[in-house]
Amino acid sequence: MLENNYDLNENGKKIRKEAKELVNEIDSDLLRKMDNEEIDYPWEFYEKAAEKNLLGLRFPKKYGGRDCSWLTETAALEEIGVLGLGLGCSYSMPSIVGEAINRFGTEYQKEQYLKPMLAGDKLSAEGLTEPRGGSDFFGTATTAEKEGDYYILNGQKRFIAGGSEADFYLLYAKTDPDKPGHEALSTFLVDRDMGVEVEERYGLMGFRGMGTSRIVLRDVKVPEKNLVGKENQGRTIFNYMMVPERLTSAAGAIGTGRAALEVAMRYSRKRKAFGRKIKDFEGVNFKVADSLTKLDAARGLAQTAARAADEGDDPRRLVSEAKDFCTDTAWEVVNNSMQILGGIGYTEIFPVERLLRDLRLGKIWTGSNEIMKLLVQHEAYKEFEESLEIGKDRNVEKDAIEIEKAAEKVYDVSDQKELFRKGKESSK
Repeated sequence: MLENNYDLNENGKKIRKEAKELVNEIDSDLLRKMDNEEIDYPWEFYEKAAEKNLLGLRFPKKYGGRDCSWLTETAALEEIGVLGLGLGCSYSMPSIVGEAINRFGTEYQKEQYLKPMLAGDKLSAEGLTEPRGGSDFFGTATTAEKEGDYYILNGQKRFIAGGSEADFYLLYAKTDPDKPGHEALSTFLVDRDMGVEVEERYGLMGFRGMGTSRIVLRDVKVPEKNLVGKENQGRTIFNYMMVPERLTSAAGAIGTGRAALEVAMRYSRKRKAFGRKIKDFEGVNFKVADSLTKLDAARGLAQTAARAADEGDDPRRLVSEAKDFCTDTAWEVVNNSMQILGGIGYTEIFPVERLLRDLRLGKIWTGSNEIMKLLVQHEAYKEFEESLEIGKDRNVEKDAIEIEKAAEKVYDVSDQKELFRKGKESSK
């Protein structure tokens, strides 16, 4: 209801419509079973999305994709996000894992993993986080030791969505013990039946029914042909994969926030207090206006990041901004929606409490929002330094009325000492 198509071409509008139709076909029982932990993975949804050729939209048609733009995929992701973060993640994982295979993989890997994944015949999962750390990705302790035509992997990964059910995993391991992590990581496709052990299935506050697990690798023998890219190229692959990791999180969160707001708006049109529908009270309708404005702003930022990715620019700053802002915005919107519903919103009578539990994860996963802020400021200062060297941007500082008062521009103690010295010399 609250989406827009302003930036989409005809194909984008068509695919958004297909995604919306898929969402409308999903039985509510599936969502209830997921939240009650009655199922380990939403196969029904995953297979239906594959049947409709909606998985991995950006990838080549010969592997099962549809050669779409990032802009189109974000529109589809928003629609899927209406169902919550669980099904949003199930939908996004082929895009995330597929990024590494499509961009860096061999033809063998594309045929054996990318193609069946987009057809819904194989389920993928991604292993980034380890028990000893989350944000410190390059501190990875999992190792891969080369032995002939194989690598022997040892270590463990936690919080893997779909980990208990996956057919294969995209994993990172250290292949050079003498180098720091950012120079020593390699990327592997590891089949479950190579010896991956699922040792923990987590009970989560939200995001349920996704088989989120910890896996252990004990002398797992992985063929050399399953190395993605080159040895010790993991950092490059990881950096590319953060684009789909974070853009999918951003776009999906918009849909989840939108869904909560739509529930609240329906409720506000029916619920009466003091003889009036509550939508007529400023305390309610201002929350609706603020929420909708911020969702539109979040969508605009996500679409800008998507266009940057489509045009081949380095989208790291924009993608990080989008992930941070969109998940924060969606969290605010779902809380506003619960406030509009009042006490009944805190019950399971309405789905807003489930959406709130789901969205709390959005601010943590795929890089916490604190990490996003670190990345944004880092990229911003780097871009700023480059712009200073080029000298194309106007130096607005020179427009000050009292620009000539150099003595007032003291930045550190050395400046103060120099000004004092010059002052003494001029007074002689």
